[in-house]
Amino acid sequence: MREEREPDGYAGYTELDESHVEYEDGIENEEDAPRRSGARKAVLVAAGGVFAALLAVGGYGLYNIVTAVQGGSSSSGGSSGTQGSDSTAKAPQEPPTAEQAAAVAKDFLAAWGRGDVTAASALTNRPETARAALAAFHENVPARTLALTGTGPAAAGTPQEPAVGFRVKAEFEGATGAWEYDSTLSVVRGESGKAVVRWAPTVLHPHLAAGGTIAVKALPDPVSKPTDRNGKPLEGFPSLAAVLPKIAPADGETVVNGKAVVLSGGAGREPEQLFVLTPPSAPQVKLTLDADLQRVAEEAVKQQAAGGKPASLVAIQPSTGHILAMAFSPSGYNRAVSAGQAPGSTMKVITSAALLQAGVSPDTVVPCKNTTRSPREWKNDESGDFPSYTLTDDFSHSCNTGFIDKGLEKLQPGTLAKVARDQFGLGLEWHIGIDSRDATIPVPADTDEAAAEYIGQGRIQVNSLAMASVAATVQSGTFRQPVLREDAKRATASGRLPAGVAQDLRAMMAKTASQGTARAPMSGLSGQIGAKTGTVETGGKTTNSWFIAYRGDLAVAAEVDGGGHGNSAAGVAAAQVLKAGQG
Repeated sequence: MREEREPDGYAGYTELDESHVEYEDGIENEEDAPRRSGARKAVLVAAGGVFAALLAVGGYGLYNIVTAVQGGSSSSGGSSGTQGSDSTAKAPQEPPTAEQAAAVAKDFLAAWGRGDVTAASALTNRPETARAALAAFHENVPARTLALTGTGPAAAGTPQEPAVGFRVKAEFEGATGAWEYDSTLSVVRGESGKAVVRWAPTVLHPHLAAGGTIAVKALPDPVSKPTDRNGKPLEGFPSLAAVLPKIAPADGETVVNGKAVVLSGGAGREPEQLFVLTPPSAPQVKLTLDADLQRVAEEAVKQQAAGGKPASLVAIQPSTGHILAMAFSPSGYNRAVSAGQAPGSTMKVITSAALLQAGVSPDTVVPCKNTTRSPREWKNDESGDFPSYTLTDDFSHSCNTGFIDKGLEKLQPGTLAKVARDQFGLGLEWHIGIDSRDATIPVPADTDEAAAEYIGQGRIQVNSLAMASVAATVQSGTFRQPVLREDAKRATASGRLPAGVAQDLRAMMAKTASQGTARAPMSGLSGQIGAKTGTVETGGKTTNSWFIAYRGDLAVAAEVDGGGHGNSAAGVAAAQVLKAGQG
């Protein structure tokens, strides 16, 4: 009688077919055997006591292999399918001779190799159990050819129970090599007195135990492991832990799923991969990240996020738009590219670009009053009146009132959003290679909203990615949408930052780095440098810290929620990365 069971599982591996049949006391009926054996063709080779059988098997239909060693019926050696009790002799008999053991082993292996499981199982002391296991082996290990070659007496044998060694060689369609292994079988006297094979799971494979299975299974899907731009691994970085698994191969590149012969189950054994038919492979994807710079960025953000302050940092190469580092803390939510928050006075870079194109020059006197109204009242971090300040002075000292007054005088509603979109790419739909949030700079509904936007507050929503791009655009003079991988489809701005405006902005940012609010964190940095601080009022006791800067071909933006002034927390983190970069 046949008992239907669920197939043995193998964690991490996938059965190739949904049809699984297990046998306990034999196959369904005697007519099954001819159909199973008739589907195979074999060539039997024998010479000098060494024998081999080659089996041609068609198709990859997969059924579960079950090795049953308990119960079953017996048969005298040489009989075919006669059922009875255990055929091991009950009365004392002479043990099989070495010649008899070799002969029955030869016949058994020949029948097994050509797929005649009925004949093979009849040469064992448990024909029904052997028949089910051998049939399952042929179904679940669909070899193109199967050769079973005797290797002579085995050391495991005893005078009462001689053993014969043999070698299995299976070749599979599409595999570059053959699966080969050695096993042994023992020979005993059957009930009729003839020599028969003592059936055991190890006849199929030396590692197979009762209740175990051997089958060709699909290997786990290969996971692409992206590297940095120099081929260095990127595992181990907290900020990239959730990013790397989402990086898919480029269009046209394919993932190769593997297959292997797997031994699973039985006596608490762990699954064992016996032979790989097709190794899995995934195309390597190089990201634009720099592992060395990423390490510095992770540490810089970690230091500033101490005490539970969320922080993030993004570093970009202005000449290419490549994202070289992307870090955030605490881990989990990628605020570096997905957050939306006001940038504070770092927005004055774009406000200055709009004013310069509206006829204001860097040397135009723009008084920095202690307070001003829009009609809402606004003030500065630095108290006092400075009537002789120029636009450059207002920029380097981060004067709010000067920018608000001149912005309300010179700019039309929507001008700031247009300059940000057409020349800096903020507001366009970016595709950097992973999910990210695009900047939002709405058209102000009244003068209070306009005043807030000119100094980077109100309803403006950006993140470190967007503001690092602003610094990069000023440094190079051209907006290049940041990307994390080369094949990302980039957005292009409809306009371009005028060369004269870009030059003026670089001069204003250079003065801020050397003499203004960014002087402390930028101290000691050489080469072409520029920076802008930002401090965002949140309505609470603490303010958010922002800092954008560049040094040569490296632009950085950092923010620390509740970090205070821009030249403290965010400025310290950004400067660490700038110092580590090549500049």
